[in-house]
Amino acid sequence: MLTSKEFPKDMGSLPIDFTNTKKCLVSGLFSETAEVHGKKRRFYTYIAPNLTYNQPCLIIASPDDVPTAEFIENGFWQNFAEKHQVFLHILEPDGLWNLDGTDADYMNQVYIQVQSRKYYVTMQDNLYAFGIGKGATIAQQAVMKMTSEWSGLATFGDLEEETLLNASVTQEANSNMGKVELSISAEKAQIPVWMAWQENIGHNAQACEYWKKQNDTTNEVFSNADADEIYFPSAICKKSTVNEEKISQVRVTNHYSGILTEEFFEAVWSYIGKARRHRCFGSKALRNFKKPEDYGAKLHTMELDGFTRLWYEYVPDHIKTAKKPVPLVINMHGRGGNAESFMDMSGMNCVAEERDFIVLFPEASVYQQRPEGIRNVLLWNGSYMDKQIDDVAFILEMIRDVKKRYAIDEERIYACGQSSGGMMTSELALRAPNVFTAVSPWSAIKDPDHEVPLPESINPQVPYLFLFGENDWLCVNKENGRLEYKVTNDIAAFLENLMDIYGLDHTPRCYQCGEIRYYVYLNQKGTPMLTVGTIRNMSHANYPRESWIAYDEFFSKFSKKPDGTLLYMGREA
Repeated sequence: MLTSKEFPKDMGSLPIDFTNTKKCLVSGLFSETAEVHGKKRRFYTYIAPNLTYNQPCLIIASPDDVPTAEFIENGFWQNFAEKHQVFLHILEPDGLWNLDGTDADYMNQVYIQVQSRKYYVTMQDNLYAFGIGKGATIAQQAVMKMTSEWSGLATFGDLEEETLLNASVTQEANSNMGKVELSISAEKAQIPVWMAWQENIGHNAQACEYWKKQNDTTNEVFSNADADEIYFPSAICKKSTVNEEKISQVRVTNHYSGILTEEFFEAVWSYIGKARRHRCFGSKALRNFKKPEDYGAKLHTMELDGFTRLWYEYVPDHIKTAKKPVPLVINMHGRGGNAESFMDMSGMNCVAEERDFIVLFPEASVYQQRPEGIRNVLLWNGSYMDKQIDDVAFILEMIRDVKKRYAIDEERIYACGQSSGGMMTSELALRAPNVFTAVSPWSAIKDPDHEVPLPESINPQVPYLFLFGENDWLCVNKENGRLEYKVTNDIAAFLENLMDIYGLDHTPRCYQCGEIRYYVYLNQKGTPMLTVGTIRNMSHANYPRESWIAYDEFFSKFSKKPDGTLLYMGREA
């Protein structure tokens, strides 16, 4: 019999698996709470055996005519979670579901709560809302109020009159939630939707029309074995699809019996689960998930210092047999992320495919983010049991491993990464300048929690492209920040030191291109050895166009002579 339990109070006492560092430290059904409108509400979290962090989260408003424990115990949910390796979060009604919006707020608060990293690690990129029975209306209300945070919505059951309560309402945006990766933009947006009910009339039809308009679909109706009505988005797309893809259909299944079978839920998940909602400038952007293996990326591992270390290696097919050496890019995820998700978030594999280089997506070591918290949050140059982990050694060993298989142009090796990956990018420039030709940190350039002496020299010199959002809590202090772009004191000190040791003009050349304001610092030869870019209306994040900018506008312009002399567009820098 499945019984719920409490999470251990001291998660830091639990050992991690050195062969799979991001595996959840506990499994089973657990009780959690989320506070909404001054009241603590319980919900249940099911963690399947051997589940790893950052897997999709299904937040489910269950029927209010079935006890929650019975709903979990007697349904197919455990089997589904174990088969698909997903987190399950089951809401508990306080008696009957309240359709005045408070229970929708409870559902949105659970969305926030499951990302607290107290007992496990999730991402804001792959959370999906489900509603069953009367819970269908709760899920509809919740997603309408905070659409741009969810990656998909599916409801099973006829909808109530209050379904459109939040049709013109949004939750208050919050991009400054403290030193956490989570941000809430809460805007109306496209989202994949699947609704099952008796008939597409009345309140059901109103919800269908709402989502068709939100997803900019046509009225032409298609169908398949599981959906009686499928409405596809209009082919007209006025913006580039690099950051957001126009992918949201509205699917409808009529004559729903009221009994949700595992077979039908599998069909719904096969569509809903394809989408990911990533942070971006402006609103969060929706794209289809790019699973590394599906795109030809290979998973590699090595044993180092007692840990199994891994990376995904993306090699375009047309250069696998090339004898001519090709450039290499190292692309590193942020704190709590992983290699698999960062390939999807950054899109650097698409750049590699079109620009003829190899890109590696390595995975960070571990650390303990909070006292008594889990010890295996992924972080570059982390620690375990107070022992520091040297990830520079891992990256250099990984590069040596790749060179055994492919001809790498040692004069064009580059590094980039976001947040903790940005700090690691800078660390590689400082500690291995003989290896890296140029680097591009995103959202961070140094660790603000550890005082490290500023370098007296970087030899040979490594050019920097530093990109961050104008609302980035880690980089920006709008009231007391320094330099033209109001960065924090520690970042300003690092940049000014870089200007000094590189002999750069402290007065930047400035220009605007799209969402980015650039500040370019030149040396005496006119080489842009430091470029800073601030991104309009963006918090702590990265997005695919940054990958194109980093390679096309920066990396590709720098190379080295065999003796290590830096070249800029073919001339000595």
